[in-house]
Amino acid sequence: MTLATATADGKPSARLVLLKLVDENGFVFFTNYHSAKARDLDNNPFAALVFYWPHFERQVRVEGQVQRTSDAESREYFQTRPRESQIGALASPQSEVISGREVLEQRAAELEQLYRDRTIECPAHWGGYRLMPERIEFWKGRVGRLHDRILYELQGDGSWTIKRLAP
Repeated sequence: MTLATATADGKPSARLVLLKLVDENGFVFFTNYHSAKARDLDNNPFAALVFYWPHFERQVRVEGQVQRTSDAESREYFQTRPRESQIGALASPQSEVISGREVLEQRAAELEQLYRDRTIECPAHWGGYRLMPERIEFWKGRVGRLHDRILYELQGDGSWTIKRLAP
């Protein structure tokens, strides 16, 4: 999915991330808490998601407030990741400038050696975020660009209103 965030002063940024869970509480992804996206979310806890399937002419847009998952949720998910991904989470100073790829490879090799006979615990600088949807728009491409757009908006009482938007 595409995740769009903005800095505290409104400068936008977007990138692709992996959706790891969707349930009645929202959409969950995981990252390094020192990353650019995490800094954005910690300073401006609102984001947008876009799912796009061009061959089906379908798109879903989601907007809402974001909060960190619990430490327990982060630790539980971290243990399901492939070992190489666990090492990568420890090795990479995500979003920081590095002198070259060899820095990452060297650090990963050191960590492989350090943890060769041990379980890798979830680092404190790594975990999840949950986007709690306030708006969800479903888009379906149609002939003549007369697309279908259906907007769901969360109301204060927990119910959703449904509106059709012009394309």
